[in-house]
Amino acid sequence: MENKVDYQLELDQIREALGYDFMSLALADPADYDYVIRWKYASGNLNSRYKRIVLQSGRGVAGIVFKTGKSFLLSSVKEQVQQEMLFNYPIVKSEDLQSIGAVPLWNDARVAGVLLGGFRGIQQVNEMMLRDLENTARKGIGDLNGKELLLS
Repeated sequence: MENKVDYQLELDQIREALGYDFMSLALADPADYDYVIRWKYASGNLNSRYKRIVLQSGRGVAGIVFKTGKSFLLSSVKEQVQQEMLFNYPIVKSEDLQSIGAVPLWNDARVAGVLLGGFRGIQQVNEMMLRDLENTARKGIGDLNGKELLLS
C-alpha cells in the first residue's frame, strides 16, 4: 500500500494558517544539464496557468530562491518591479500578485523546492511574515524534511 503525500492538503492548511491569498509550491525536476523548476501545487489560485510555468535555475522567483538557497521578498511589486520587467516573474503576473515572499524548501541539505506566499490586495508580505514562512518550510512539507544542514 503506497503512502502518498498530500502536498495539496498541506499547502491549503499552511495558506490558511498564515493567511495568504495565494500559496504555491515549486519543485525541481532534474533536466539534462540543470534543473527545471515548476509550480506543482497552488492554493487560492485564480487559474491553473501556474502549472505551465517552467523556470531554469536562477530565473523567476522560484529559480532565484532555488539557486541561491535564500529567501526572496517583494513587498510591493508595483514599487519594486518595473512594468517591462514583470515578464521575469510569471507567477506574479498569472496570479495578479501585488506582494510576495518565497523561501527555499530544503531536503537533506539541498534545496528541493520553493514555498511562495502572496497577496493580491493592499496587504504586503513583511520580514516577520517571511520568517514565519521560513519556519514553516524548516518543519518540512510532505516528504521534504526541511533540513538545511545534515549533521553526521
